[in-house]
Amino acid sequence: MIFGEMPLDDAVGAILAHSTHASGLKLKKGHMLTAADITGLRAAGVRHVIAARLESGDLEENAAAEQITKSLDVFNVRLGTATTGRVNCYAEKAGLFAVDADLVNAINAVDPAATIATLKPFERVELGQMVATIKIIPFAVPAQVIDRIAMLARGRVAIGVHAFTGARVGLAQTTLPSVKTSVLDKTRRVIEARIAGNHGELTAERRTTHSESALAEAIRDLHRSNDIVIAFGASAVVDAGDVVPAAIRQAGGVVHHVGMPVDPGNLLVLGELGGKPVIGAPGCARSPKENGFDWVLERLMANVPVTKEDVIGMGVGGLLMEITSRPQPRDPRPAASRADVAIAVLAAGQSTRMNGSNKLLATFAGMPLIRRSTLTAIEAGGRPVIAVLGHMAEQCSAALEGLNVVIALNKDYASGLASSLQTAIRHVPASADGVLMLLADMPALSSEHVETMIRRFSEAGGQSIVRATFDGKRGNPVLLPRQLFDEVFTLAGDVGARHLIERGDFPLIDVELGEAAAIDVDTPDMLNRAGGTIALPNP
Repeated sequence: MIFGEMPLDDAVGAILAHSTHASGLKLKKGHMLTAADITGLRAAGVRHVIAARLESGDLEENAAAEQITKSLDVFNVRLGTATTGRVNCYAEKAGLFAVDADLVNAINAVDPAATIATLKPFERVELGQMVATIKIIPFAVPAQVIDRIAMLARGRVAIGVHAFTGARVGLAQTTLPSVKTSVLDKTRRVIEARIAGNHGELTAERRTTHSESALAEAIRDLHRSNDIVIAFGASAVVDAGDVVPAAIRQAGGVVHHVGMPVDPGNLLVLGELGGKPVIGAPGCARSPKENGFDWVLERLMANVPVTKEDVIGMGVGGLLMEITSRPQPRDPRPAASRADVAIAVLAAGQSTRMNGSNKLLATFAGMPLIRRSTLTAIEAGGRPVIAVLGHMAEQCSAALEGLNVVIALNKDYASGLASSLQTAIRHVPASADGVLMLLADMPALSSEHVETMIRRFSEAGGQSIVRATFDGKRGNPVLLPRQLFDEVFTLAGDVGARHLIERGDFPLIDVELGEAAAIDVDTPDMLNRAGGTIALPNP
């Protein structure tokens, strides 16, 4: 390929290297210059252009990118079409990303003009997520470069997605007098959420005394009807002969490894019974924060075998985030101060089930519901408080008169909740660590509830999702960290951020708020039961 500055007389058929605007003539980068273009450029006083001209044996960028894609073997991955020398690759199923790193490195070493970039091995992906991109950097490359890449790729699978299989999982927990029932209940909820996030199902739970024989019986029982068994001991495993590994052996299974070089997660037990995995879970797996247990469970639920050697190899990168409740924390630095959290009061909906009235203008003790909810956010210390308005925006704005609040108008409110979330994100200042999405129709929420969620967010380092729950079931509001903001713009229609929350990309902290997390007022009857009064619309 010839590249550089060339006179217009030599530029017909060349590829323009930079966008050019001259006397109303607009030519984009990558445009192949025609005789008419040359005439227009000359009339505009241009005498030279920077361009590229293909030589014999060169492949144009899109053709080169397409040939690379044809040479690659993939599974559960869709290869896109070439545009500006780029082909993006997308997951066809939810699961764990797989990549032949040696092959990708070898391809990238052939010539800097041809590149492949991928996600990390075993990274979680959702259906439709981009997992790799193939890019030809110049406008053309010698065909022999692409031929060498094809030879390297022959007979090898480059990338793929190990799909989650919908595994059935059984849970066994041992008990001691010192272990509260509430701890066991929380453990079940956390594990059930993890399994659901991996597209599986927790089918059964057994609680037994903390003894080898009792736990072995529970493991055998759960093994019959499940693909994976998880065993939680009431006390930590301190030896290969301790209760959990001993129970796996007594059940007729094999213990492959005790311990792992991941912290938190050191005390994991990797076992097997009748060809099915049995995991002795470390105590840290009772928390929703990421730990070594997640790395093993995700692979098993995507039908990726985990060996002793695999566990040993998890040490590099295995130092995970600090646990603030650890008696002897690994990081001696003081806990972070209160995070800056914006609070978005979502008040754009159309109240479609209210027989023509706007529920947010209903009064509670003489105060419009939208004002009541916004005051809750202000008292909780939202930095700032953003009121997202849409339906009857003028009346709702009037109800907020005098309050220190940012008004954000969602002109697309009729399309559903996703547009309101996106409107809120657009108004969150750069200084904020996260945003709490507060539905304006939840009259039982107090500023103390919201403050508790913000405090838990701060204690976790400002990088976790915090979700309100009622009796262990998901509720509202939800606090999203800044790292998740861009993902909100992938949503569409009348959907919230639920699938972003449950796919497991970020640690999830559930905060039990009681009934307040579940009470909204979608109908006149619900509003009346909650203590509200609404004026009927004019006939």
